[in-house]
Amino acid sequence: MISLENISWKAPGAGFSLRDVTLTIPDNTYAVLMGATGCGKTSLLEILCGLRQPDSGKIVLDDRDVTHLEPRGRRIGYVPQDLALFPGRRVRDQISFALQMRGQKDDHLITQLTIDLGITHLLDRLPDLLSGGEKQRVALARALAAQPRVLLLDEPLSALDETTRDEAMELLRSLQSKHALTVLHVTHSRSEAHALGQLHLRLEQGQIVHL
Repeated sequence: MISLENISWKAPGAGFSLRDVTLTIPDNTYAVLMGATGCGKTSLLEILCGLRQPDSGKIVLDDRDVTHLEPRGRRIGYVPQDLALFPGRRVRDQISFALQMRGQKDDHLITQLTIDLGITHLLDRLPDLLSGGEKQRVALARALAAQPRVLLLDEPLSALDETTRDEAMELLRSLQSKHALTVLHVTHSRSEAHALGQLHLRLEQGQIVHL
């Protein structure tokens, strides 16, 4: 479960802010968040995963207050809009990054994720040799390798063509079900929101509106 209680944050030097954002996303729910460009959707995801600290309010994940925890202590998988793959690292190292950071190794998990995402044949490739769809799958595998309970997706399909996007949406539905994930997915696409979302949200004037 994701629970935000009165989260407020003002962007330094920017014209927007988040104002008393209160939100609950039940366990194993696929939530979709929409809103105008520049309204703070990405900032809200970054606050959730610990990359930004709110000015006030509380973040609770699975009944645990994580407001002041570092990102690695929150059990959140995050796929940013630019995917943030590491240049110079092969796919196998990208995927195992979270485990390496914790001093762990799980070859079975990595193998299963690459099978599920159809990227086993890419393990020795560098990011600049991957297509947009392949990069997206690698970024998802890296996020899931941390075995998160919550998955945050920031416009993960925006760079894909129509055919690849349809395949990716089916993949996201399958992964959410298989891994029992609570998902918050930011998108500008109404068709994407309709196809994936069980809970539809909009960020307007710094506050969450249920649709």
